[in-house]
Amino acid sequence: MPVAASAIYFLNLRGDVLINRLYRDDVGGNMVDAFRTHIMQTKELGTCPVRQIGGCSFFYMRISNVYIVIVVSNNANVACAFKFVVEAVALFRSYFGGAFDEDAIRNNFVLIYELLDEIMDFGYPQNLSPEILKLYITQEGVRSPFSSKPTDRPVPNATLQVTGAVGWRREGLVYKKNEVFLDIVESVNLLMSSKGSVLRCDVTGKILMKCFLSGMPDLKLGLNDKIGLEKEAQLKSRPTKSGKSIELDDVTFHQCVNLTRFNSEKTVSFVPPDGEFELMKYRITEGVNLPFKVLPTIKELGRSRIEVNVKVKSVFGAKMFALGVVVKIPVPKQTAKTNFTVTSGRAKYNASVDSLVWKIRKFPGQTESTLSAEVELISTTTEKKSWTRPPIQMEFQVPMFTASGLRVRFLKVWEKSGYNTVEWVRYITKAGSYEIRC
Repeated sequence: MPVAASAIYFLNLRGDVLINRLYRDDVGGNMVDAFRTHIMQTKELGTCPVRQIGGCSFFYMRISNVYIVIVVSNNANVACAFKFVVEAVALFRSYFGGAFDEDAIRNNFVLIYELLDEIMDFGYPQNLSPEILKLYITQEGVRSPFSSKPTDRPVPNATLQVTGAVGWRREGLVYKKNEVFLDIVESVNLLMSSKGSVLRCDVTGKILMKCFLSGMPDLKLGLNDKIGLEKEAQLKSRPTKSGKSIELDDVTFHQCVNLTRFNSEKTVSFVPPDGEFELMKYRITEGVNLPFKVLPTIKELGRSRIEVNVKVKSVFGAKMFALGVVVKIPVPKQTAKTNFTVTSGRAKYNASVDSLVWKIRKFPGQTESTLSAEVELISTTTEKKSWTRPPIQMEFQVPMFTASGLRVRFLKVWEKSGYNTVEWVRYITKAGSYEIRC
């Protein structure tokens, strides 16, 4: 079910209406007064972004010093409404040079009204692509004096882009050197027990692309996912040696991906937008390759001393290395003095986070490092609660390594002019929520 918005309001922090647009006549013009009275004046803005007052629903979001409020008189898709608000703000920022605040709205009343008429029709969202709207709404907004973003120049063939199948890419692009940059960026989320057993683990990843290609190219991306390899084996009537197969969960594609071809061929086929974009997002819950194993030993010796021993092992290949490794080992608040011994890197006590912070600039693969520390505590008679021992936290970045095992098998670029293309592929694994109980 679409949004079917009856009205949209832009308010400042005092509740004054900066600009509004009524799309239907099923709500009164004083509905914004109900929003001010029942939500803004009762200090309940941060409790829930959806409220029902007098038979109407209010969806609101704060961007900078502006509240955007959508009023709906019947049942509607809330997620679609908030997605509309986010994309509308991105559209306004592209016209205003990156700024979206009360001053930007006051300086661009006419342009905003024209855009509101285009991006929503009778309460239903329409095309919100800045690249397309700038082709026939060529009025330039009043730009912020602090903005350094260059003005996008309109190009011809607006009708073709609005009505055609490739609305995210304009025609006539020409580059001296045709290049494609592909980054697979993954975040590892882990909760491990003090004995080394995994309690919870998953990987969230995204494929980022940056395309500088002439013309209207057609790209095909092959991954070592289980579905794609099974389809290829069926077509070739025998298994293919493409390494370990993985199973992707919760896959989300960019709108440029041809889903029909993906369902039939199990390869990601698309005509890419120009420049940088996010091709797909995914999640892995099984077969995760952990880059690090942490083995902590913490002993409380009475009420005034703690011995800490932490061993960190890198599990990835010997030819790889991790950068910016940070291990945060929690200690009690009444810590008075610490003494360290580390085999690599540097460590110090950070009282602001109640942790021993151990930093290693470069951590080679298939190696291990240890930290030994003696922590002296202040004896207090008022401290009756036992120390709860928060988990150890890690931060790191491992280039050319994927915790999921995802690999690019091929990246093919076809264009009718037949030019040569240079492809660059990079893998990066980062720590999301990497915690080890101690």
